[in-house]
Amino acid sequence: MIRPSALMTPGLTLTYSSLWDGLNPNLIASFFLVDRDGRMVDGSPIVKAPLTECEMEVTLNWQSPFENTGPESKAPVLAAMLQSGSLQPTVDALFDPSKAEESSRAMRETNSLLKKFEGRTGITKLNSTQIFTGMQPIKFSAQALFRAWRDAQSEVGTPVDMLMEWALPQELASDGSVLARLVGAGKGETGAIEALLPSLTPCLIGMTYKGRTYAPLVIESIGLPLSSPIDVDGNFVELLVPMILCSLTALDRKDWAETSTRRL
Repeated sequence: MIRPSALMTPGLTLTYSSLWDGLNPNLIASFFLVDRDGRMVDGSPIVKAPLTECEMEVTLNWQSPFENTGPESKAPVLAAMLQSGSLQPTVDALFDPSKAEESSRAMRETNSLLKKFEGRTGITKLNSTQIFTGMQPIKFSAQALFRAWRDAQSEVGTPVDMLMEWALPQELASDGSVLARLVGAGKGETGAIEALLPSLTPCLIGMTYKGRTYAPLVIESIGLPLSSPIDVDGNFVELLVPMILCSLTALDRKDWAETSTRRL
Protein backbone atom coordinates (compact mmCIF):
# COMPACT_ATOMS: atom_id res chain seq x y z
CA MET A 1 0.00 0.00 0.00
CA ILE A 2 1.32 3.46 -0.90
CA ARG A 3 1.03 5.81 2.04
CA PRO A 4 -0.13 9.41 1.45
CA SER A 5 2.95 10.68 3.26
CA ALA A 6 5.11 9.19 0.53
CA LEU A 7 3.16 11.09 -2.10
CA MET A 8 3.13 14.54 -0.51
CA THR A 9 6.26 15.76 -2.30
CA PRO A 10 6.09 19.51 -3.11
CA GLY A 11 5.50 20.10 -6.80
CA LEU A 12 4.67 16.44 -7.45
CA THR A 13 1.16 15.33 -8.33
CA LEU A 14 0.51 11.62 -8.71
CA THR A 15 -2.67 10.38 -10.36
CA TYR A 16 -4.19 6.99 -9.59
CA SER A 17 -6.73 5.76 -12.09
CA SER A 18 -7.75 2.92 -14.33
CA LEU A 19 -7.27 3.30 -18.07
CA TRP A 20 -10.26 5.13 -19.54
CA ASP A 21 -8.98 6.10 -22.98
CA GLY A 22 -11.68 7.56 -25.18
CA LEU A 23 -14.03 8.37 -22.28
CA ASN A 24 -15.17 11.99 -22.02
CA PRO A 25 -13.11 13.60 -19.19
CA ASN A 26 -16.28 15.17 -17.79
CA LEU A 27 -17.53 11.69 -16.93
CA ILE A 28 -14.49 10.98 -14.75
CA ALA A 29 -14.52 12.30 -11.18
CA SER A 30 -11.30 13.47 -9.53
CA PHE A 31 -10.73 13.23 -5.77
CA PHE A 32 -7.92 15.05 -3.97
CA LEU A 33 -6.89 16.43 -0.59
CA VAL A 34 -7.92 19.99 0.35
CA ASP A 35 -7.57 22.31 3.33
CA ARG A 36 -10.51 23.72 5.31
CA ASP A 37 -10.88 26.54 2.77
CA GLY A 38 -11.30 24.06 -0.09
CA ARG A 39 -7.89 24.70 -1.65
CA MET A 40 -6.03 21.71 -3.02
CA VAL A 41 -3.12 20.61 -0.82
CA ASP A 42 0.23 20.92 -2.56
CA GLY A 43 1.46 17.55 -3.72
CA SER A 44 -1.87 15.85 -3.10
CA PRO A 45 -2.37 12.66 -5.10
CA ILE A 46 -5.42 12.57 -7.35
CA VAL A 47 -7.72 9.58 -7.60
CA LYS A 48 -9.80 9.43 -10.76
CA ALA A 49 -12.76 7.19 -11.54
CA PRO A 50 -16.00 7.36 -13.53
CA LEU A 51 -19.16 7.43 -11.42
CA THR A 52 -21.83 4.97 -12.47
CA GLU A 53 -24.34 6.64 -10.18
CA CYS A 54 -24.11 10.05 -8.54
CA GLU A 55 -26.80 12.09 -6.86
CA MET A 56 -26.67 15.32 -4.91
CA GLU A 57 -29.21 15.97 -2.17
CA VAL A 58 -29.92 19.41 -0.72
CA THR A 59 -32.22 19.41 2.31
CA LEU A 60 -33.70 22.78 3.28
CA ASN A 61 -35.73 23.02 6.48
CA TRP A 62 -38.88 25.09 6.16
CA GLN A 63 -41.49 25.05 8.93
CA SER A 64 -44.85 26.71 9.52
CA PRO A 65 -44.82 27.65 13.22
CA PHE A 66 -48.28 29.27 13.18
CA GLU A 67 -50.21 26.40 11.61
CA ASN A 68 -51.66 25.26 14.95
CA THR A 69 -53.00 28.66 15.99
CA GLY A 70 -56.35 28.41 14.18
CA PRO A 71 -59.69 27.18 15.63
CA GLU A 72 -59.24 23.83 13.87
CA SER A 73 -56.42 22.94 16.28
CA LYS A 74 -58.39 23.95 19.39
CA ALA A 75 -61.61 22.08 18.57
CA PRO A 76 -60.91 19.96 15.51
CA VAL A 77 -64.11 17.86 15.61
CA LEU A 78 -66.40 20.87 16.05
CA ALA A 79 -64.60 22.82 13.34
CA ALA A 80 -64.89 19.88 10.95
CA MET A 81 -68.62 19.49 11.61
CA LEU A 82 -69.24 23.21 11.10
CA GLN A 83 -67.22 23.33 7.89
CA SER A 84 -68.84 20.23 6.40
CA GLY A 85 -72.40 21.03 7.52
CA SER A 86 -72.75 17.74 9.40
CA LEU A 87 -73.63 19.56 12.65
CA GLN A 88 -77.05 20.70 11.39
CA PRO A 89 -78.91 17.36 11.83
CA THR A 90 -77.62 17.16 15.38
CA VAL A 91 -78.88 20.65 16.20
CA ASP A 92 -82.26 19.95 14.57
CA ALA A 93 -82.77 16.96 16.84
CA LEU A 94 -82.50 19.20 19.92
CA PHE A 95 -85.65 21.25 19.18
CA ASP A 96 -88.90 20.38 20.97
CA PRO A 97 -91.52 19.22 18.41
CA SER A 98 -94.39 20.11 20.84
CA LYS A 99 -93.56 23.78 20.35
CA ALA A 100 -93.83 23.77 16.61
CA GLU A 101 -94.08 27.53 16.02
CA GLU A 102 -91.21 28.49 18.31
CA SER A 103 -89.12 25.54 17.13
CA SER A 104 -89.70 26.34 13.47
CA ARG A 105 -88.50 29.92 13.89
CA ALA A 106 -85.50 28.86 15.96
CA MET A 107 -84.60 26.12 13.49
CA ARG A 108 -84.65 28.59 10.60
CA GLU A 109 -82.40 31.01 12.46
CA THR A 110 -80.07 28.22 13.54
CA ASN A 111 -79.91 26.69 10.08
CA SER A 112 -79.15 30.10 8.60
CA LEU A 113 -76.33 30.56 11.10
CA LEU A 114 -74.88 27.10 10.55
CA LYS A 115 -74.84 27.52 6.76
CA LYS A 116 -72.51 30.48 7.19
CA PHE A 117 -69.85 28.11 8.57
CA GLU A 118 -69.99 25.70 5.64
CA GLY A 119 -66.98 25.83 3.35
CA ARG A 120 -65.03 28.18 5.62
CA THR A 121 -61.68 27.55 7.30
CA GLY A 122 -59.40 29.26 9.77
CA ILE A 123 -56.30 28.82 7.60
CA THR A 124 -54.86 32.15 6.49
CA LYS A 125 -51.72 33.30 4.71
CA LEU A 126 -50.32 34.33 8.09
CA ASN A 127 -50.76 31.05 9.96
CA SER A 128 -49.64 29.07 6.91
CA THR A 129 -46.46 31.10 6.36
CA GLN A 130 -43.30 29.02 6.36
CA ILE A 131 -40.04 30.22 7.87
CA PHE A 132 -36.51 29.01 7.09
CA THR A 133 -35.08 27.20 10.09
CA GLY A 134 -31.77 25.99 8.64
CA MET A 135 -30.26 23.43 6.33
CA GLN A 136 -28.01 20.41 6.44
CA PRO A 137 -24.70 20.02 4.62
CA ILE A 138 -25.06 18.83 1.04
CA LYS A 139 -24.81 15.08 0.51
CA PHE A 140 -23.50 13.18 -2.49
CA SER A 141 -24.13 9.49 -3.02
CA ALA A 142 -21.90 7.97 -5.68
CA GLN A 143 -20.45 4.70 -6.95
CA ALA A 144 -16.90 4.94 -8.26
CA LEU A 145 -15.83 2.32 -10.82
CA PHE A 146 -12.29 0.93 -10.88
CA ARG A 147 -11.34 -1.65 -13.50
CA ALA A 148 -7.97 -3.16 -14.41
CA TRP A 149 -6.78 -3.35 -18.00
CA ARG A 150 -3.05 -3.90 -17.49
CA ASP A 151 -2.15 -3.97 -13.79
CA ALA A 152 -4.74 -4.78 -11.12
CA GLN A 153 -2.81 -3.31 -8.19
CA SER A 154 -2.03 0.10 -9.71
CA GLU A 155 -5.36 0.53 -11.50
CA VAL A 156 -7.70 -0.80 -8.79
CA GLY A 157 -5.94 -1.60 -5.53
CA THR A 158 -3.89 1.58 -5.04
CA PRO A 159 -6.64 4.15 -5.84
CA VAL A 160 -9.17 2.32 -3.66
CA ASP A 161 -6.63 2.12 -0.82
CA MET A 162 -6.10 5.85 -1.17
CA LEU A 163 -9.81 6.59 -0.85
CA MET A 164 -10.04 4.29 2.16
CA GLU A 165 -7.11 6.02 3.86
CA TRP A 166 -8.72 9.42 3.30
CA ALA A 167 -11.98 8.18 4.80
CA LEU A 168 -10.39 6.75 7.97
CA PRO A 169 -8.91 8.83 10.82
CA GLN A 170 -5.31 9.82 10.15
CA GLU A 171 -4.29 8.50 13.56
CA LEU A 172 -6.01 7.08 16.64
CA ALA A 173 -4.14 7.27 19.93
CA SER A 174 -3.54 3.91 21.56
CA ASP A 175 -3.55 5.29 25.12
CA GLY A 176 -7.10 5.91 26.29
CA SER A 177 -6.20 7.46 29.66
CA VAL A 178 -6.54 11.25 29.65
CA LEU A 179 -4.97 11.44 33.11
CA ALA A 180 -1.84 9.58 31.98
CA ARG A 181 -1.43 11.87 29.01
CA LEU A 182 -1.89 14.98 31.17
CA VAL A 183 0.81 13.70 33.53
CA GLY A 184 3.07 13.25 30.53
CA ALA A 185 2.24 16.77 29.38
CA GLY A 186 3.18 18.07 32.84
CA LYS A 187 6.58 16.41 32.45
CA GLY A 188 7.03 18.03 29.04
CA GLU A 189 6.74 14.77 27.15
CA THR A 190 3.86 16.10 25.04
CA GLY A 191 1.76 19.22 24.61
CA ALA A 192 -1.48 19.97 26.48
CA ILE A 193 -3.54 19.92 23.30
CA GLU A 194 -2.12 16.57 22.23
CA ALA A 195 -2.86 15.23 25.71
CA LEU A 196 -6.53 16.24 25.59
CA LEU A 197 -7.11 15.47 21.91
CA PRO A 198 -4.50 12.89 20.91
CA SER A 199 -6.07 11.56 17.70
CA LEU A 200 -6.30 13.07 14.21
CA THR A 201 -9.53 13.30 12.24
CA PRO A 202 -9.95 12.00 8.66
CA CYS A 203 -8.75 14.15 5.76
CA LEU A 204 -10.83 16.71 3.92
CA ILE A 205 -11.16 16.07 0.20
CA GLY A 206 -12.47 17.77 -2.90
CA MET A 207 -14.29 16.33 -5.89
CA THR A 208 -14.34 17.62 -9.45
CA TYR A 209 -17.09 16.15 -11.62
CA LYS A 210 -18.82 17.35 -14.79
CA GLY A 211 -17.35 20.83 -14.69
CA ARG A 212 -17.91 21.56 -11.00
CA THR A 213 -15.57 21.28 -8.04
CA TYR A 214 -17.02 20.62 -4.59
CA ALA A 215 -14.75 21.23 -1.61
CA PRO A 216 -14.20 20.71 1.24
CA LEU A 217 -15.96 17.37 1.59
CA VAL A 218 -15.78 14.50 4.05
CA ILE A 219 -16.28 10.84 3.26
CA GLU A 220 -19.24 9.92 5.45
CA SER A 221 -19.29 6.28 4.39
CA ILE A 222 -17.46 4.05 1.94
CA GLY A 223 -17.97 0.43 0.97
CA LEU A 224 -15.72 -2.32 -0.34
CA PRO A 225 -17.55 -5.15 -2.15
CA LEU A 226 -15.29 -8.07 -1.18
CA SER A 227 -17.12 -10.44 -3.50
CA SER A 228 -15.77 -8.58 -6.56
CA PRO A 229 -13.64 -10.57 -9.07
CA ILE A 230 -9.89 -10.98 -8.50
CA ASP A 231 -6.86 -12.17 -10.47
CA VAL A 232 -4.65 -15.18 -9.70
CA ASP A 233 -2.68 -13.13 -7.14
CA GLY A 234 -5.80 -12.08 -5.19
CA ASN A 235 -5.85 -8.50 -6.50
CA PHE A 236 -9.22 -7.04 -7.40
CA VAL A 237 -9.66 -6.57 -11.14
CA GLU A 238 -12.89 -4.62 -10.80
CA LEU A 239 -14.46 -2.71 -7.91
CA LEU A 240 -17.61 -0.64 -7.72
CA VAL A 241 -17.06 1.45 -4.59
CA PRO A 242 -20.17 3.06 -3.03
CA MET A 243 -19.54 6.31 -1.18
CA ILE A 244 -21.49 9.00 0.61
CA LEU A 245 -19.75 12.37 0.58
CA CYS A 246 -20.89 15.33 2.63
CA SER A 247 -19.91 19.00 2.49
CA LEU A 248 -18.09 20.20 5.59
CA THR A 249 -20.66 22.98 6.11
CA ALA A 250 -23.95 24.08 4.63
CA LEU A 251 -23.58 26.05 1.40
CA ASP A 252 -24.98 29.43 0.45
CA ARG A 253 -25.50 31.05 -2.95
CA LYS A 254 -21.90 32.27 -3.19
CA ASP A 255 -20.51 28.82 -2.36
CA TRP A 256 -22.62 27.24 -5.10
CA ALA A 257 -21.45 29.79 -7.67
CA GLU A 258 -17.84 28.97 -6.80
CA THR A 259 -18.31 25.28 -7.62
CA SER A 260 -18.40 26.13 -11.34
CA THR A 261 -15.36 28.43 -11.22
CA ARG A 262 -13.04 26.54 -8.84
CA ARG A 263 -10.50 24.36 -10.59
CA LEU A 264 -7.77 21.92 -9.57
